[in-house]
Amino acid sequence: MSQKVEHDKIEEDEESPVEEVRLTVPNTDDPTLPVYTFRMWFLGIISCVLLSFLNTFFGYRTEPLLITMVSVQVATLPIGRFMANVLPKWKVSIGSWTFSLNPGPFNVKEHVLISIFANAGSGFGSGAAYAVSIVDIIKAFYHREITFIASWILVITTQVLGYGWAGLLRQYVVDPAHMWWPSTLVQVSLFRALHEKDNNRMTRGKFFMIALVCSFSWYIFPGYLFPTLSNLSLLCWAFSKNVTAQQLGSGMRGLGLGSFTLDWSVIASYLGSPLVSPFSTIANVFVGYVILIYGAIPIAYWGTNLYNARTFPLFSSHLFTYDGQSYDVNSIVNDQFKIDIPAYERQGQLHLSMFFALSYGVGFASVVATLTHVGLFNGKEIWGRFRKTYEKKMDIHTRLMKNYKDVPGWWFYLVLVVAMVLALFLCIYMNDQVQMPWWGLILACGLALSFTLPISVITATTNITPGLNVITEYLMGVILPGNPIANVCFKTYGYISMSQAVSFLNDFKLGHYMKIPPRSMFLVQLIGTVLAGTINIATAWWLLTTVENICQDNLLPANSPWTCPGDRVFYDASVIWGLVGPIRIFGKSGNYSALNWFFLGGILSPALFWMLHKLFPSQKWIEKINLPVILGTVGIMPPATTLNFNSWIVVGAVFQFFVFRYRKKWWQKYNYVLSAALDAGLAFMGVLLYFTLSMEHKGLDWWGTAGEHCDLADCPTAKGIHVDGCPFIQLN
Repeated sequence: MSQKVEHDKIEEDEESPVEEVRLTVPNTDDPTLPVYTFRMWFLGIISCVLLSFLNTFFGYRTEPLLITMVSVQVATLPIGRFMANVLPKWKVSIGSWTFSLNPGPFNVKEHVLISIFANAGSGFGSGAAYAVSIVDIIKAFYHREITFIASWILVITTQVLGYGWAGLLRQYVVDPAHMWWPSTLVQVSLFRALHEKDNNRMTRGKFFMIALVCSFSWYIFPGYLFPTLSNLSLLCWAFSKNVTAQQLGSGMRGLGLGSFTLDWSVIASYLGSPLVSPFSTIANVFVGYVILIYGAIPIAYWGTNLYNARTFPLFSSHLFTYDGQSYDVNSIVNDQFKIDIPAYERQGQLHLSMFFALSYGVGFASVVATLTHVGLFNGKEIWGRFRKTYEKKMDIHTRLMKNYKDVPGWWFYLVLVVAMVLALFLCIYMNDQVQMPWWGLILACGLALSFTLPISVITATTNITPGLNVITEYLMGVILPGNPIANVCFKTYGYISMSQAVSFLNDFKLGHYMKIPPRSMFLVQLIGTVLAGTINIATAWWLLTTVENICQDNLLPANSPWTCPGDRVFYDASVIWGLVGPIRIFGKSGNYSALNWFFLGGILSPALFWMLHKLFPSQKWIEKINLPVILGTVGIMPPATTLNFNSWIVVGAVFQFFVFRYRKKWWQKYNYVLSAALDAGLAFMGVLLYFTLSMEHKGLDWWGTAGEHCDLADCPTAKGIHVDGCPFIQLN
């Protein structure tokens, strides 16, 4: 009897401390399953190449298309099983290495590695490699020269550097059981649904297929037939000629009162699937959202008229002149791609909507709050792991992974050194093409390495990833103003190498849960990243050199699809931060210097909640207050809108609080499967609509395709300001 009690205690100690993980991830492993199979390499490489090409190719079009990993997960399952049935069981020898062409049934570990390949091909869910946009604006917007080899080094090094950071930090954010990476549970549930046998009437696999078909069928309405279903704004319909009512009611350009959506793509964009983030994250997002949208914004806009707020739209990411007109960015760029000071002085200082200005301030605060929060709440554990003095309590998943050989640290160090040498070669010997000095690279890498650990901790526990893009643009704009290409290169080496590291660590945790040999993960991730980056830049180079006037709206033929909307935003950012520079916006001579106080607030504010946690340790809710999440999520507006947040918070609260608490068995079996099915159905119908209708410019024109019908939401409300399409308010 006593032996059984002790055995039960050991098993209980090994359980994951996170309930969502205990309910989702199986505590078993079959180490005999083959992973280095012909099927895995063939389908993985094909998926990587195909997605890299398609996502780059369609990224240049007016209506970009993104094909994600979930599409490949679903599509490769029947192909893998077909190959298992038809391939001969030959033995193939390569030197001393012998393997079978067909080692048996298509297994889940092969499927996971194929999906990791596909994830690299989809730019880790974001499309082509970020650095491709640098090449695009150099050649298509600034009309400067850059060689293919310089472009390739730029793309590959920005992608691979993050791999080095990830290798250094695995022990801190992958091995610990409480670093659970919520988004990986969707993938675990999907793989279980596709591979595990279930004798229940409604199996996970059957539920997945039903939900996928429903999602696929429904998306034709908001995706094509009735797009207004994506943004339903009741106040705008009731008050069609009232500017203030539309500002309050518009979910796309206002406060979103009474607005909602019936489109999963709107719900899951920007913040990800609300069925994935834990309820504590949803509650933090809700608090930040309410304080900003229904507290700070109304007071600043209608109360104090902060920054002459009523002269500009309530919610806009555009740039304006002092009288509310659109700012002509191109007019302040001279032939040497420097700022034209006389033109800038004629047009005047840049002005932002009050909402956009505050979102910058909140973004400043969230980045530095991440450092303070993680340092205070997780610093002791991180330091202990670094000193090798922290008492490691292995959960069942970490114990099972000990059956496999770990990746030697020098593998990661070698990748990091090679990437750094190549990047330094680019900055020193090809500086005329990229503008960034070698010390800029060192600074960017130092910044990325400093932030990767705290941002990974936030992501691993909340499913929210604070970004470094604004802070990197700001820093380089102050240090080296007037050099737009140097600015975007610095941003990419700082922000994207960190972002890539977080993506790599997320994949490592997926492999951890699915019991994939670490060395297999290393090879597949590295090969996939280099292959995807090469295909990305090769595809981009082909389009940039063969499509006449690509990305040039004013020179392209009417209805040309090659308008490069993403690169246009990237170019505008290079002008604002690189040419005009943050000193002219946030410095003493700018209109928004007071926003720099947000940095101080971001540094100090987590300390308040940490002290409250220490004073009242029994109040567990205090330690769940996460300022990087509260600040960081609302800081993404714009481009995210109140409609995205309204819908995400409501759906998330329903599933992650009510269903999780009162229908736990249903949640355990189907919640993450439902999330994956909604994503997959949306992706397949999106691809189908794109190839059959969007590319042929076949559209409908009726009330249901005219957006949310809040045309006046963009209007200013200051007296004496006239903007085309808006009512003019006379001065008294």
